[in-house]
Amino acid sequence: MALLRPLERQHRAARILLVPLGLFGAALLYGDGTITPAISVLSAIEGLGRVHGALEVWIVPLTILILASLFFFQRHGTQRIGSVFGPVMCVWFLVLAVLGVRGILLQPAVLAAVNPLHALTFFQANGMTGYLVLGTIFLVVTGGEALYADMGHFGLGPIRLSWFGVVLPALLLNYFGQGALILTKPAEAAHPFFDLAPAEMRLALVVLATLATIIASQAVITGTFSLTAQAVRLGMLPGMKVVHTSATERGQIYIPLANWLLMAATIGLVLGFGSSDRLGAAYGLSVSTDMAITTLLAAVVAWRHWQRPWLAIIGVLTIWIVDWAFLGANLFKFFDGGWYPLLVGVLVFTVMTTWRRGRRLVLGSLDKMRLGIPEFLASAERERAHTIPGTGVFLARYSEGVPAILRHHLARNRVLNEQVVLLTLRTDNRPRVPARERVAVQRLADGLFRVVMHYGYMQTPNIPVTLRGCERLGLVIDLKETTYYLGIETVIPRDDAHGMAYWRERLFALITRNAQRAAIYYGLPTEQVVELGIQIEI
Repeated sequence: MALLRPLERQHRAARILLVPLGLFGAALLYGDGTITPAISVLSAIEGLGRVHGALEVWIVPLTILILASLFFFQRHGTQRIGSVFGPVMCVWFLVLAVLGVRGILLQPAVLAAVNPLHALTFFQANGMTGYLVLGTIFLVVTGGEALYADMGHFGLGPIRLSWFGVVLPALLLNYFGQGALILTKPAEAAHPFFDLAPAEMRLALVVLATLATIIASQAVITGTFSLTAQAVRLGMLPGMKVVHTSATERGQIYIPLANWLLMAATIGLVLGFGSSDRLGAAYGLSVSTDMAITTLLAAVVAWRHWQRPWLAIIGVLTIWIVDWAFLGANLFKFFDGGWYPLLVGVLVFTVMTTWRRGRRLVLGSLDKMRLGIPEFLASAERERAHTIPGTGVFLARYSEGVPAILRHHLARNRVLNEQVVLLTLRTDNRPRVPARERVAVQRLADGLFRVVMHYGYMQTPNIPVTLRGCERLGLVIDLKETTYYLGIETVIPRDDAHGMAYWRERLFALITRNAQRAAIYYGLPTEQVVELGIQIEI
């Protein structure tokens, strides 16, 4: 055991570093969720300026109109959006490839750019100026994260197939084409993408680009919904209303609060920055920081779980060197807009860590009020509790003892249902838990049962539905005669050295007052819910 203690300390130190780093990376994704729709749609609509100069005054109003419509449409679900706009993506990438080939034919020598020696020569000749150019060309390698943001909805296979089979080849051809156009006509370097198309086709290209960016923005928005739902499952955010928009796909969800906050922030970015070039600084720093953090976390996963960790680490560290090269170049854009994603990341990180720490303090206080099963039975006998028909379900964090809410209920009301269920919900470290493994039942005494429900981090708990599955395990519950008892904690901040900083305690109390009620989050029938208030000092 003594030999294992240094290793345990190393793992503890790694968690102390990696957990906040992972949380900050997740927080930065909310910045991406606002910047990506703004810069994508805005850059597409800016093509109107290449159609006719007089149309430039309509760029920002049209962008806001399109973004507002996109967010208003979210309540209908991604399935409808995919069925309406999905085929457009095939046309989009085909057009990208065709335009790229058209540009390459102007200057076939551009294909020599596949030789990495040209990059080394460029950096050698331009020094620091050449390095800073990485902050500009970094936008060329962004966008792939929007595709992978939807991995939770569609799985790894379809994402890989679409990337390597369609997206990557089309993008490479188009970028080669833009490079060839710039070599041929340096004066058109400002908008090489739209200038690849003939003048009479540019308006149609603007329309197609707008539709494509709407779909790309949709991927990031739904990815943000998925991230938010998983953060709630893992206790990093308070409960929020989650609407399932598909009867067949569990991963297709809609979170109203996240949707409207994203819409307000996205439209604010368009009004504040006004152009895609100015937004590029914020976008570049946000994505490059996320990439560096994600690569580091991937290295940890590879080290712990892969059969050949050294080989994986070498590959990951090679990628990390590239990530840091891009991140260093983008850091020079901090005052040009790069501050925005970092500010959002800090704010979301503060909310996450405050909620996580605050809930631990609250649950610690509630744990002190718990009773063992023998003590509870003796207390019920001593209090001569009255028995009423039906089943009473009490939520319990731990699968041992009696929760504080039941002790509080017995002490104040001196009444119990003829059948009492202590219900504990567990979020497993896997996306989904099969129905046959979801529930376990234990009989503690006459009329007293413990039920443990297991859910994956991508599943939304629905207590009444799962309780129906207890009958096969010997617990028969009439859902119409069931009462759900929930504890409502009123947090009282204390200005002392215990718990958290006083301002964080006040922030936690504010979040708690505005969090979604557990009855709604767990799908409980509101007419069968009894809420019992408990004041807790932290």
